[in-house]
Amino acid sequence: MRILVAGLGNVFCSDDAFGVSVVEKLAGQEWPVGVEVRDFGIRGIHLAYQLLEPYDLVVLVDAVHRDGPPGTLYVVEAEPPAEPGPDVSMDAHDLAPDAVLSLVPRLGGTLGTVVVVGCEPAELGTGIGLTPAVEGAVETAAQLVTDLVIGHATTSAQAPVGATEGKS
Repeated sequence: MRILVAGLGNVFCSDDAFGVSVVEKLAGQEWPVGVEVRDFGIRGIHLAYQLLEPYDLVVLVDAVHRDGPPGTLYVVEAEPPAEPGPDVSMDAHDLAPDAVLSLVPRLGGTLGTVVVVGCEPAELGTGIGLTPAVEGAVETAAQLVTDLVIGHATTSAQAPVGATEGKS
């Protein structure tokens, strides 16, 4: 079993640092063998290449704009693209999570289950530090990620050899 928890975001753009902040909190925890917790920040191209490794579960943690109140958390299972997307800019600052996921098949990889734990930002402009609403969501998001990882690890460990899990 291999699981990657990837924190995304720019620490110089206020609430965009949400994913980085959550992963920083998670980095001090003990994890089952096979679980990697990494800060990818704005290095989307590095994440795309990392995703060429086979993972049973990938959890992306990022600021996600979905028109909710700031600090609202979302857990969404990402649908891997059916086919490689159009040409993607190789500018590391310009690779949003959906662009990273569409790049993986173009690089010859395949994606397993990808879950996004996102937080509605209040402010994405230049500035260091999360707004109070987003800062208040970091602890809950860290617990959500922990529950996802432990739940997946436990389910995988209990599944008979050769068994597969359906998407929920």
